[in-house]
Amino acid sequence: MSKWNISLLFSLLLLLAACDYTPVSPQTSTSPGQPASLDIEHSRPAEVDPAEWFELSIAAASAAMQSDRLSAETLTQYYLERIAQYNPTLNAVITVNPDALEQARQLDVEPQQGQVRGVLHGIPVLLKDNIESREDMATTAGSLALKHNITGRDATITARLREAGAVILGKANLSEWANFRSERSSSGWSGMGGQTRNPYDTGKSPCGSSSGSGVAVAADLALLAVGTETDGSVTCPASVNGIVGIKPTIGLVSRTGIVPISHRQDTAGPMARSVYDAALMLNVMAGFDAADAVTAEGREKQAFDRDYTALMQADALRGKRVGVLRKMGDFHEKVAVLLAQAVNDLQDAGAVIVDDLQYPDNGDAFDNNNYGDSLRYDFKHDLNAYLAGLDKLPDSLDTLEELIEFNRQNADAELQWFQQELFEQSQEMGELTDPQYLQAVAKITQAVRNGIDGLLREHNLDVLIAPTAPAAWSIDRINGDHYIGSGSSGYPAISGYPNITVPMGYVHHLPVGISFIGTAFDEQALLAMAYAYEQSTQHRQPPSL
Repeated sequence: MSKWNISLLFSLLLLLAACDYTPVSPQTSTSPGQPASLDIEHSRPAEVDPAEWFELSIAAASAAMQSDRLSAETLTQYYLERIAQYNPTLNAVITVNPDALEQARQLDVEPQQGQVRGVLHGIPVLLKDNIESREDMATTAGSLALKHNITGRDATITARLREAGAVILGKANLSEWANFRSERSSSGWSGMGGQTRNPYDTGKSPCGSSSGSGVAVAADLALLAVGTETDGSVTCPASVNGIVGIKPTIGLVSRTGIVPISHRQDTAGPMARSVYDAALMLNVMAGFDAADAVTAEGREKQAFDRDYTALMQADALRGKRVGVLRKMGDFHEKVAVLLAQAVNDLQDAGAVIVDDLQYPDNGDAFDNNNYGDSLRYDFKHDLNAYLAGLDKLPDSLDTLEELIEFNRQNADAELQWFQQELFEQSQEMGELTDPQYLQAVAKITQAVRNGIDGLLREHNLDVLIAPTAPAAWSIDRINGDHYIGSGSSGYPAISGYPNITVPMGYVHHLPVGISFIGTAFDEQALLAMAYAYEQSTQHRQPPSL
Protein backbone atom coordinates (compact mmCIF):
# COMPACT_ATOMS: atom_id res chain seq x y z
CA MET A 1 0.00 0.00 0.00
CA SER A 2 1.38 3.37 -0.96
CA LYS A 3 2.18 5.93 1.75
CA TRP A 4 -0.34 8.58 2.49
CA ASN A 5 0.41 12.24 2.45
CA ILE A 6 0.31 13.17 6.16
CA SER A 7 -1.35 16.52 5.66
CA LEU A 8 -4.04 14.90 3.54
CA LEU A 9 -4.63 12.34 6.25
CA PHE A 10 -4.95 15.07 8.90
CA SER A 11 -7.48 16.91 6.75
CA LEU A 12 -9.33 13.68 6.13
CA LEU A 13 -9.63 12.90 9.84
CA LEU A 14 -10.99 16.40 10.51
CA LEU A 15 -13.57 15.93 7.80
CA LEU A 16 -14.52 12.52 9.14
CA ALA A 17 -14.98 13.92 12.63
CA ALA A 18 -17.39 16.49 11.23
CA CYS A 19 -19.44 13.95 9.31
CA ASP A 20 -22.80 12.96 10.75
CA TYR A 21 -22.68 9.34 9.55
CA THR A 22 -25.27 7.01 11.08
CA PRO A 23 -25.83 3.70 9.30
CA VAL A 24 -29.42 2.56 9.65
CA SER A 25 -30.53 -1.04 9.98
CA PRO A 26 -32.32 -2.21 6.84
CA GLN A 27 -36.05 -2.46 6.61
CA THR A 28 -37.57 -5.34 4.72
CA SER A 29 -38.80 -4.37 1.27
CA THR A 30 -42.55 -3.91 0.95
CA SER A 31 -42.48 -6.50 -1.81
CA PRO A 32 -42.18 -9.92 -0.11
CA GLY A 33 -38.92 -11.70 -0.72
CA GLN A 34 -37.25 -8.73 -2.36
CA PRO A 35 -33.84 -7.62 -1.09
CA ALA A 36 -33.65 -5.40 1.94
CA SER A 37 -32.23 -1.92 1.42
CA LEU A 38 -29.58 -0.28 3.55
CA ASP A 39 -29.93 3.44 4.18
CA ILE A 40 -26.34 4.63 4.50
CA GLU A 41 -25.23 8.20 3.99
CA HIS A 42 -22.34 8.82 1.63
CA SER A 43 -19.89 10.97 3.56
CA ARG A 44 -16.40 9.94 2.48
CA PRO A 45 -14.45 12.98 1.23
CA ALA A 46 -14.31 12.93 -2.54
CA GLU A 47 -10.57 13.58 -2.69
CA VAL A 48 -9.73 10.35 -0.85
CA ASP A 49 -8.88 7.48 -3.18
CA PRO A 50 -10.61 4.25 -2.02
CA ALA A 51 -7.93 2.24 -3.81
CA GLU A 52 -5.75 2.99 -0.77
CA TRP A 53 -7.75 0.44 1.22
CA PHE A 54 -8.86 -2.06 -1.42
CA GLU A 55 -8.38 -5.72 -0.38
CA LEU A 56 -6.24 -4.99 2.68
CA SER A 57 -4.86 -7.87 4.70
CA ILE A 58 -4.91 -7.86 8.50
CA ALA A 59 -1.16 -7.24 8.55
CA ALA A 60 -1.33 -4.34 6.07
CA ALA A 61 -4.24 -2.69 7.88
CA SER A 62 -2.57 -3.11 11.27
CA ALA A 63 0.74 -1.73 10.01
CA ALA A 64 -1.02 1.29 8.51
CA MET A 65 -2.80 1.94 11.80
CA GLN A 66 0.38 1.60 13.82
CA SER A 67 2.12 4.14 11.59
CA ASP A 68 -0.85 6.52 11.77
CA ARG A 69 -1.50 6.23 8.03
CA LEU A 70 -4.91 4.70 8.66
CA SER A 71 -7.49 4.70 11.44
CA ALA A 72 -10.07 2.11 12.43
CA GLU A 73 -12.73 4.75 11.85
CA THR A 74 -11.54 5.45 8.31
CA LEU A 75 -11.33 1.74 7.49
CA THR A 76 -14.79 1.08 8.94
CA GLN A 77 -16.26 3.95 6.96
CA TYR A 78 -14.59 2.60 3.82
CA TYR A 79 -16.39 -0.72 4.25
CA LEU A 80 -19.70 0.98 5.06
CA GLU A 81 -19.33 2.93 1.82
CA ARG A 82 -18.52 -0.25 -0.11
CA ILE A 83 -21.66 -1.82 1.34
CA ALA A 84 -23.72 1.22 0.35
CA GLN A 85 -22.34 1.06 -3.18
CA TYR A 86 -22.48 -2.66 -3.94
CA ASN A 87 -24.97 -4.25 -1.57
CA PRO A 88 -28.03 -3.16 -3.58
CA THR A 89 -26.78 -5.53 -6.29
CA LEU A 90 -25.17 -8.27 -4.19
CA ASN A 91 -27.52 -8.39 -1.16
CA ALA A 92 -24.67 -9.73 0.95
CA VAL A 93 -25.47 -7.69 4.06
CA ILE A 94 -28.78 -7.68 5.97
CA THR A 95 -27.92 -4.92 8.42
CA VAL A 96 -25.02 -2.68 9.35
CA ASN A 97 -24.11 -2.04 12.95
CA PRO A 98 -25.35 1.40 14.06
CA ASP A 99 -22.49 1.48 16.57
CA ALA A 100 -19.71 0.48 14.15
CA LEU A 101 -18.14 3.92 13.72
CA GLU A 102 -18.33 4.67 17.43
CA GLN A 103 -16.64 1.35 18.18
CA ALA A 104 -13.94 2.21 15.66
CA ARG A 105 -13.38 5.66 17.20
CA GLN A 106 -12.93 4.12 20.64
CA LEU A 107 -10.47 1.60 19.23
CA ASP A 108 -8.51 4.47 17.69
CA VAL A 109 -8.19 6.12 21.10
CA GLU A 110 -7.07 3.04 23.01
CA PRO A 111 -3.56 2.69 21.49
CA GLN A 112 -2.86 6.29 22.51
CA GLN A 113 -3.55 5.15 26.06
CA GLY A 114 -1.24 2.15 25.74
CA GLN A 115 -3.94 -0.43 25.08
CA VAL A 116 -3.99 -2.71 22.04
CA ARG A 117 -6.61 -5.40 22.45
CA GLY A 118 -5.22 -8.00 20.08
CA VAL A 119 -4.38 -9.01 16.55
CA LEU A 120 -7.73 -7.75 15.20
CA HIS A 121 -7.54 -4.30 16.80
CA GLY A 122 -9.55 -1.97 14.55
CA ILE A 123 -10.36 -4.66 11.96
CA PRO A 124 -14.00 -4.65 10.74
CA VAL A 125 -15.68 -8.09 10.78
CA LEU A 126 -19.10 -9.14 9.47
CA LEU A 127 -21.11 -11.78 11.33
CA LYS A 128 -23.46 -14.19 9.61
CA ASP A 129 -26.96 -13.26 10.71
CA ASN A 130 -27.46 -16.36 12.82
CA ILE A 131 -24.76 -15.18 15.27
CA GLU A 132 -25.73 -12.96 18.18
CA SER A 133 -24.15 -9.62 19.02
CA ARG A 134 -25.03 -7.22 21.81
CA GLU A 135 -25.70 -4.23 19.54
CA ASP A 136 -29.15 -3.11 18.46
CA MET A 137 -29.24 -5.65 15.64
CA ALA A 138 -31.63 -8.59 15.40
CA THR A 139 -30.28 -12.11 14.96
CA THR A 140 -32.74 -13.36 12.36
CA ALA A 141 -31.32 -16.48 10.67
CA GLY A 142 -32.70 -14.69 7.61
CA SER A 143 -36.31 -15.24 8.72
CA LEU A 144 -39.00 -12.63 9.21
CA ALA A 145 -40.07 -14.70 12.21
CA LEU A 146 -36.98 -13.49 14.11
CA LYS A 147 -36.90 -9.90 12.88
CA HIS A 148 -37.38 -8.70 16.49
CA ASN A 149 -34.80 -11.10 17.97
CA ILE A 150 -32.51 -8.44 19.49
CA THR A 151 -30.91 -10.43 22.29
CA GLY A 152 -28.59 -7.74 23.66
CA ARG A 153 -25.85 -10.34 24.17
CA ASP A 154 -22.78 -11.56 22.35
CA ALA A 155 -22.32 -15.06 21.08
CA THR A 156 -19.15 -16.45 22.63
CA ILE A 157 -17.25 -16.04 19.36
CA THR A 158 -18.53 -12.46 18.98
CA ALA A 159 -17.19 -11.68 22.45
CA ARG A 160 -13.84 -13.22 21.55
CA LEU A 161 -13.62 -11.17 18.34
CA ARG A 162 -14.55 -8.04 20.25
CA GLU A 163 -11.94 -8.74 22.94
CA ALA A 164 -9.31 -9.07 20.18
CA GLY A 165 -10.24 -5.59 18.92
CA ALA A 166 -12.58 -6.34 16.03
CA VAL A 167 -15.16 -3.79 14.92
CA ILE A 168 -18.51 -5.56 14.53
CA LEU A 169 -19.46 -4.20 11.12
CA GLY A 170 -22.89 -5.78 10.73
CA LYS A 171 -24.77 -8.96 9.82
CA ALA A 172 -24.38 -10.89 6.60
CA ASN A 173 -27.23 -12.38 4.60
CA LEU A 174 -27.58 -16.16 4.49
CA SER A 175 -29.70 -18.96 3.14
CA GLU A 176 -32.70 -18.71 5.44
CA TRP A 177 -32.43 -20.95 8.52
CA ALA A 178 -28.94 -21.88 7.27
CA ASN A 179 -30.51 -23.75 4.34
CA PHE A 180 -32.54 -26.08 6.56
CA ARG A 181 -36.12 -25.35 5.58
CA SER A 182 -36.66 -26.93 2.17
CA GLU A 183 -34.94 -29.35 -0.18
CA ARG A 184 -35.82 -26.94 -3.02
CA SER A 185 -34.31 -23.79 -1.58
CA SER A 186 -32.30 -21.23 -3.51
CA SER A 187 -28.94 -20.79 -1.79
CA GLY A 188 -28.47 -17.26 -0.53
CA TRP A 189 -32.17 -16.36 -0.38
CA SER A 190 -33.77 -15.20 2.84
CA GLY A 191 -37.02 -13.47 3.69
CA MET A 192 -35.04 -10.76 5.47
CA GLY A 193 -32.33 -10.11 2.91
CA GLY A 194 -33.57 -11.31 -0.46
CA GLN A 195 -31.30 -13.15 -2.91
CA THR A 196 -27.55 -12.89 -2.38
CA ARG A 197 -25.64 -12.86 -5.67
CA ASN A 198 -22.21 -14.07 -6.70
CA PRO A 199 -19.87 -11.10 -7.33
CA TYR A 200 -18.12 -12.93 -10.18
CA ASP A 201 -21.43 -13.27 -12.02
CA THR A 202 -24.58 -11.88 -10.43
CA GLY A 203 -26.75 -14.41 -12.26
CA LYS A 204 -24.92 -17.21 -10.47
CA SER A 205 -25.42 -18.65 -7.00
CA PRO A 206 -23.25 -17.59 -4.04
CA CYS A 207 -23.80 -21.06 -2.55
CA GLY A 208 -25.04 -21.35 1.02
CA SER A 209 -25.70 -21.02 3.71
CA SER A 210 -22.92 -18.51 4.57
CA SER A 211 -23.57 -16.82 1.24
CA GLY A 212 -23.46 -13.22 2.43
CA SER A 213 -20.26 -13.84 4.39
CA GLY A 214 -18.54 -15.31 1.33
CA VAL A 215 -19.74 -12.63 -1.06
CA ALA A 216 -18.89 -9.78 1.33
CA VAL A 217 -15.28 -10.89 1.73
CA ALA A 218 -14.87 -11.60 -1.99
CA ALA A 219 -16.32 -8.20 -2.97
CA ASP A 220 -14.34 -6.36 -0.26
CA LEU A 221 -17.39 -5.31 1.72
CA ALA A 222 -15.49 -6.47 4.81
CA LEU A 223 -11.96 -7.48 5.59
CA LEU A 224 -13.16 -10.64 7.39
CA ALA A 225 -16.44 -12.46 7.95
CA VAL A 226 -17.71 -15.30 10.10
CA GLY A 227 -19.68 -18.13 8.56
CA THR A 228 -21.27 -21.21 10.05
CA GLU A 229 -21.38 -24.75 8.72
CA THR A 230 -23.39 -27.87 9.31
CA ASP A 231 -22.44 -29.42 5.97
CA GLY A 232 -20.68 -27.25 3.37
CA SER A 233 -22.02 -23.88 4.49
CA VAL A 234 -18.57 -22.31 5.02
CA THR A 235 -16.59 -24.25 2.44
CA CYS A 236 -18.99 -24.03 -0.51
CA PRO A 237 -19.57 -20.24 -0.33
CA ALA A 238 -15.83 -19.76 0.12
CA SER A 239 -15.12 -21.95 -2.91
CA VAL A 240 -17.59 -20.37 -5.36
CA ASN A 241 -16.69 -16.84 -4.22
CA GLY A 242 -12.92 -17.35 -4.58
CA ILE A 243 -11.86 -16.97 -0.95
CA VAL A 244 -10.50 -19.06 1.93
CA GLY A 245 -12.82 -20.79 4.39
CA ILE A 246 -12.09 -22.89 7.46
CA LYS A 247 -14.58 -25.44 8.76
CA PRO A 248 -12.97 -26.25 12.13
CA THR A 249 -13.07 -29.46 14.12
CA ILE A 250 -16.19 -29.67 16.25
CA GLY A 251 -15.03 -28.61 19.70
CA LEU A 252 -12.54 -25.97 18.59
CA VAL A 253 -15.01 -23.06 18.35
CA SER A 254 -17.97 -22.34 20.63
CA ARG A 255 -21.52 -22.43 19.28
CA THR A 256 -23.14 -20.56 22.18
CA GLY A 257 -25.32 -17.74 20.85
CA ILE A 258 -25.65 -19.17 17.33
CA VAL A 259 -29.02 -20.24 15.92
CA PRO A 260 -28.54 -24.02 15.60
CA ILE A 261 -29.24 -26.90 13.27
CA SER A 262 -27.25 -29.74 14.82
CA HIS A 263 -25.16 -29.85 17.98
CA ARG A 264 -23.20 -32.72 16.38
CA GLN A 265 -22.13 -30.85 13.25
CA ASP A 266 -22.59 -27.09 13.70
CA THR A 267 -19.54 -24.87 13.89
CA ALA A 268 -18.60 -21.31 13.07
CA GLY A 269 -15.59 -20.70 10.85
CA PRO A 270 -13.41 -17.87 9.50
CA MET A 271 -13.81 -16.57 5.95
CA ALA A 272 -11.00 -14.41 4.56
CA ARG A 273 -9.09 -13.58 1.40
CA SER A 274 -5.94 -15.40 2.48
CA VAL A 275 -5.00 -18.47 4.48
CA TYR A 276 -2.91 -16.37 6.87
CA ASP A 277 -5.79 -14.02 7.70
CA ALA A 278 -8.18 -16.93 8.19
CA ALA A 279 -5.67 -18.57 10.54
CA LEU A 280 -5.24 -15.36 12.55
CA MET A 281 -9.01 -15.20 12.87
CA LEU A 282 -9.12 -18.85 14.01
CA ASN A 283 -6.59 -18.02 16.72
CA VAL A 284 -9.12 -15.55 18.10
CA MET A 285 -12.26 -17.65 17.64
CA ALA A 286 -10.93 -20.90 19.11
CA GLY A 287 -11.38 -21.34 22.83
CA PHE A 288 -13.06 -23.17 25.68
CA ASP A 289 -16.64 -22.27 26.56
CA ALA A 290 -18.22 -23.78 29.67
CA ALA A 291 -21.63 -23.23 28.09
CA ASP A 292 -20.72 -25.46 25.11
CA ALA A 293 -19.65 -28.83 26.49
CA VAL A 294 -18.10 -30.01 23.23
CA THR A 295 -15.26 -27.48 23.63
CA ALA A 296 -13.99 -29.57 26.54
CA GLU A 297 -12.54 -31.88 23.89
CA GLY A 298 -10.60 -29.00 22.37
CA ARG A 299 -9.21 -28.15 25.78
CA GLU A 300 -8.27 -31.79 26.38
CA LYS A 301 -6.40 -31.87 23.04
CA GLN A 302 -4.64 -28.58 23.96
CA ALA A 303 -6.02 -27.15 20.73
CA PHE A 304 -6.47 -23.71 22.29
CA ASP A 305 -2.77 -23.37 23.06
CA ARG A 306 -1.73 -23.42 19.39
CA ASP A 307 -0.85 -20.57 17.09
CA TYR A 308 -2.50 -21.61 13.84
CA THR A 309 -0.04 -19.54 11.82
CA ALA A 310 3.04 -21.05 13.47
CA LEU A 311 3.86 -23.71 10.86
CA MET A 312 3.19 -21.55 7.81
CA GLN A 313 6.21 -21.60 5.54
CA ALA A 314 6.55 -21.48 1.78
CA ASP A 315 8.06 -25.00 1.86
CA ALA A 316 5.50 -26.50 4.26
CA LEU A 317 4.45 -29.07 1.64
CA ARG A 318 7.92 -30.50 1.24
CA GLY A 319 7.86 -34.20 2.09
CA LYS A 320 4.14 -34.20 2.99
CA ARG A 321 2.14 -37.18 1.81
CA VAL A 322 -0.99 -35.97 0.01
CA GLY A 323 -3.87 -38.32 -0.79
CA VAL A 324 -5.92 -37.32 -3.84
CA LEU A 325 -9.66 -38.06 -3.92
CA ARG A 326 -9.56 -37.64 -7.68
CA LYS A 327 -12.96 -39.10 -8.49
CA MET A 328 -14.58 -36.29 -6.52
CA GLY A 329 -13.66 -34.02 -9.43
CA ASP A 330 -15.27 -36.18 -12.11
CA PHE A 331 -18.55 -34.24 -12.14
CA HIS A 332 -17.10 -31.65 -14.56
CA GLU A 333 -14.22 -32.01 -16.99
CA LYS A 334 -12.85 -28.52 -16.28
CA VAL A 335 -12.87 -29.15 -12.53
CA ALA A 336 -10.98 -32.39 -13.20
CA VAL A 337 -8.40 -30.39 -15.18
CA LEU A 338 -8.02 -27.93 -12.30
CA LEU A 339 -7.53 -30.78 -9.84
CA ALA A 340 -4.90 -32.37 -12.10
CA GLN A 341 -3.03 -29.04 -12.20
CA ALA A 342 -3.32 -28.73 -8.43
CA VAL A 343 -1.77 -32.18 -8.02
CA ASN A 344 1.12 -31.09 -10.25
CA ASP A 345 1.50 -27.87 -8.25
CA LEU A 346 1.57 -29.79 -4.97
CA GLN A 347 4.19 -32.15 -6.37
CA ASP A 348 6.28 -29.20 -7.58
CA ALA A 349 6.08 -27.81 -4.03
CA GLY A 350 7.68 -31.01 -2.71
CA ALA A 351 4.64 -33.10 -1.77
CA VAL A 352 4.53 -36.85 -2.23
CA ILE A 353 1.33 -37.69 -4.12
CA VAL A 354 -0.75 -40.78 -3.39
CA ASP A 355 -3.31 -40.74 -6.17
CA ASP A 356 -6.76 -42.12 -7.00
CA LEU A 357 -7.99 -42.74 -3.49
CA GLN A 358 -11.62 -43.27 -2.59
CA TYR A 359 -13.59 -43.43 0.60
CA PRO A 360 -14.85 -46.95 1.35
CA ASP A 361 -18.38 -47.86 0.33
CA ASN A 362 -20.50 -46.88 3.32
CA GLY A 363 -23.85 -47.07 1.58
CA ASP A 364 -25.37 -49.09 4.41
CA ALA A 365 -24.62 -46.28 6.88
CA PHE A 366 -26.75 -43.96 4.77
CA ASP A 367 -29.65 -46.41 4.32
CA ASN A 368 -33.14 -45.29 5.35
CA ASN A 369 -31.95 -41.69 5.13
CA ASN A 370 -29.98 -42.05 8.39
CA TYR A 371 -28.15 -38.81 7.74
CA GLY A 372 -31.14 -36.64 6.88
CA ASP A 373 -33.32 -38.05 9.65
CA SER A 374 -30.62 -37.58 12.28
CA LEU A 375 -30.32 -33.90 11.32
CA ARG A 376 -34.09 -33.52 11.57
CA TYR A 377 -34.01 -34.93 15.09
CA ASP A 378 -31.21 -32.52 15.99
CA PHE A 379 -32.92 -29.51 14.44
CA LYS A 380 -36.17 -29.93 16.35
CA HIS A 381 -34.39 -30.45 19.67
CA ASP A 382 -31.68 -27.80 19.25
CA LEU A 383 -33.86 -25.06 17.76
CA ASN A 384 -36.52 -25.49 20.44
CA ALA A 385 -33.78 -25.21 23.07
CA TYR A 386 -32.44 -22.03 21.46
CA LEU A 387 -35.89 -20.44 21.23
CA ALA A 388 -36.64 -21.35 24.84
CA GLY A 389 -33.55 -19.42 25.90
CA LEU A 390 -34.71 -16.17 24.29
CA ASP A 391 -36.62 -13.40 25.96
CA LYS A 392 -40.24 -13.46 24.88
CA LEU A 393 -40.43 -12.33 21.27
CA PRO A 394 -43.21 -9.96 20.21
CA ASP A 395 -44.55 -12.69 17.93
CA SER A 396 -44.45 -15.31 20.73
CA LEU A 397 -42.48 -17.75 18.59
CA ASP A 398 -41.18 -20.22 21.14
CA THR A 399 -41.09 -23.53 19.25
CA LEU A 400 -40.51 -25.02 15.83
CA GLU A 401 -44.22 -25.76 15.66
CA GLU A 402 -45.01 -22.07 16.06
CA LEU A 403 -42.44 -21.15 13.39
CA ILE A 404 -44.18 -23.50 10.97
CA GLU A 405 -47.48 -21.76 11.66
CA PHE A 406 -45.83 -18.33 11.30
CA ASN A 407 -44.62 -19.27 7.83
CA ARG A 408 -48.09 -20.46 6.88
CA GLN A 409 -49.61 -17.20 8.07
CA ASN A 410 -46.93 -15.22 6.16
CA ALA A 411 -46.77 -17.45 3.11
CA ASP A 412 -46.66 -14.57 0.61
CA ALA A 413 -43.35 -13.43 2.09
CA GLU A 414 -41.80 -16.65 3.39
CA LEU A 415 -43.14 -19.46 1.17
CA GLN A 416 -43.32 -17.69 -2.18
CA TRP A 417 -40.32 -19.53 -3.66
CA PHE A 418 -40.09 -22.79 -1.75
CA GLN A 419 -41.83 -24.54 1.11
CA GLN A 420 -40.89 -25.74 4.61
CA GLU A 421 -40.98 -29.51 4.34
CA LEU A 422 -37.77 -29.89 6.37
CA PHE A 423 -39.43 -27.95 9.20
CA GLU A 424 -42.52 -30.15 9.00
CA GLN A 425 -40.53 -33.39 8.84
CA SER A 426 -38.40 -32.28 11.78
CA GLN A 427 -41.52 -31.51 13.82
CA GLU A 428 -42.58 -35.14 13.40
CA MET A 429 -39.34 -36.45 14.92
CA GLY A 430 -39.13 -37.80 18.46
CA GLU A 431 -36.64 -37.23 21.24
CA LEU A 432 -32.85 -37.56 21.07
CA THR A 433 -33.17 -40.63 23.29
CA ASP A 434 -34.98 -42.57 20.55
CA PRO A 435 -33.03 -45.77 19.74
CA GLN A 436 -33.55 -45.15 16.01
CA TYR A 437 -31.79 -41.80 16.29
CA LEU A 438 -28.95 -43.08 18.48
CA GLN A 439 -28.27 -46.04 16.19
CA ALA A 440 -28.31 -43.88 13.04
CA VAL A 441 -25.92 -41.30 14.52
CA ALA A 442 -23.50 -43.95 15.77
CA LYS A 443 -23.50 -45.80 12.46
CA ILE A 444 -23.00 -42.84 10.15
CA THR A 445 -20.46 -41.04 12.35
CA GLN A 446 -18.32 -44.14 12.72
CA ALA A 447 -18.49 -44.82 8.99
CA VAL A 448 -17.27 -41.39 7.92
CA ARG A 449 -14.57 -41.16 10.60
CA ASN A 450 -13.29 -44.56 9.55
CA GLY A 451 -13.35 -43.33 5.95
CA ILE A 452 -11.07 -40.36 6.65
CA ASP A 453 -8.88 -41.86 9.35
CA GLY A 454 -8.65 -45.17 7.48
CA LEU A 455 -7.21 -43.52 4.36
CA LEU A 456 -4.82 -41.36 6.38
CA ARG A 457 -3.58 -44.34 8.35
CA GLU A 458 -3.45 -46.92 5.53
CA HIS A 459 -1.42 -44.68 3.23
CA ASN A 460 0.52 -42.81 5.94
CA LEU A 461 -0.94 -39.52 4.71
CA ASP A 462 -0.71 -36.00 6.08
CA VAL A 463 -3.78 -34.71 4.25
CA LEU A 464 -6.53 -35.59 1.79
CA ILE A 465 -7.41 -33.20 -1.04
CA ALA A 466 -10.46 -32.89 -3.29
CA PRO A 467 -12.36 -30.19 -5.17
CA THR A 468 -14.43 -28.29 -2.62
CA ALA A 469 -17.55 -27.73 -4.74
CA PRO A 470 -18.65 -27.25 -8.34
CA ALA A 471 -18.50 -23.86 -9.99
CA ALA A 472 -21.46 -21.64 -9.22
CA TRP A 473 -24.73 -22.56 -10.91
CA SER A 474 -27.49 -20.25 -12.14
CA ILE A 475 -29.83 -18.79 -9.54
CA ASP A 476 -33.29 -20.34 -9.83
CA ARG A 477 -35.68 -19.47 -7.04
CA ILE A 478 -38.55 -21.35 -8.71
CA ASN A 479 -36.88 -24.75 -9.04
CA GLY A 480 -34.15 -24.27 -6.45
CA ASP A 481 -30.44 -25.11 -6.59
CA HIS A 482 -29.39 -27.37 -9.45
CA TYR A 483 -25.67 -27.91 -9.06
CA ILE A 484 -23.71 -30.85 -10.39
CA GLY A 485 -21.46 -32.79 -8.05
CA SER A 486 -21.94 -32.72 -4.30
CA GLY A 487 -18.47 -31.46 -3.39
CA SER A 488 -16.27 -32.83 -0.62
CA SER A 489 -17.89 -31.32 2.48
CA GLY A 490 -19.92 -34.34 3.62
CA TYR A 491 -17.29 -36.53 5.25
CA PRO A 492 -15.53 -33.82 7.26
CA ALA A 493 -18.90 -32.32 8.22
CA ILE A 494 -20.42 -35.55 9.55
CA SER A 495 -17.20 -36.69 11.20
CA GLY A 496 -16.66 -33.29 12.81
CA TYR A 497 -13.19 -33.08 11.24
CA PRO A 498 -11.54 -29.96 9.73
CA ASN A 499 -11.91 -28.85 6.13
CA ILE A 500 -10.01 -25.87 4.68
CA THR A 501 -10.75 -24.54 1.20
CA VAL A 502 -8.36 -22.42 -0.89
CA PRO A 503 -8.86 -21.06 -4.44
CA MET A 504 -7.79 -23.67 -7.04
CA GLY A 505 -8.59 -21.79 -10.25
CA TYR A 506 -11.52 -20.91 -12.46
CA VAL A 507 -14.06 -22.71 -14.60
CA HIS A 508 -14.47 -20.04 -17.23
CA HIS A 509 -14.84 -16.95 -15.00
CA LEU A 510 -16.13 -18.75 -11.90
CA PRO A 511 -13.90 -19.67 -8.94
CA VAL A 512 -13.44 -23.24 -7.69
CA GLY A 513 -11.70 -24.23 -4.46
CA ILE A 514 -9.60 -27.15 -3.30
CA SER A 515 -10.20 -28.74 0.11
CA PHE A 516 -7.50 -29.81 2.58
CA ILE A 517 -9.08 -32.44 4.84
CA GLY A 518 -7.57 -34.11 7.91
CA THR A 519 -8.33 -35.73 11.21
CA ALA A 520 -9.65 -34.09 14.37
CA PHE A 521 -7.82 -30.97 15.63
CA ASP A 522 -5.27 -31.12 12.81
CA GLU A 523 -5.91 -27.50 11.73
CA GLN A 524 -2.38 -26.27 12.36
CA ALA A 525 -0.79 -28.76 9.95
CA LEU A 526 -3.57 -28.41 7.38
CA LEU A 527 -3.29 -24.62 7.39
CA ALA A 528 0.47 -24.82 6.83
CA MET A 529 -0.04 -27.00 3.76
CA ALA A 530 -2.91 -24.86 2.49
CA TYR A 531 -0.73 -21.77 2.93
CA ALA A 532 2.15 -23.28 0.97
CA TYR A 533 -0.22 -24.23 -1.86
CA GLU A 534 -1.79 -20.76 -1.88
CA GLN A 535 1.58 -19.01 -1.94
CA SER A 536 2.91 -21.16 -4.78
CA THR A 537 -0.17 -20.77 -6.98
CA GLN A 538 -1.75 -17.38 -6.17
CA HIS A 539 -4.99 -18.22 -7.96
CA ARG A 540 -7.28 -15.70 -6.32
CA GLN A 541 -8.26 -12.63 -8.33
CA PRO A 542 -10.85 -10.11 -7.11
CA PRO A 543 -14.17 -9.92 -8.96
CA SER A 544 -14.79 -7.05 -11.34
CA LEU A 545 -17.61 -5.03 -9.83
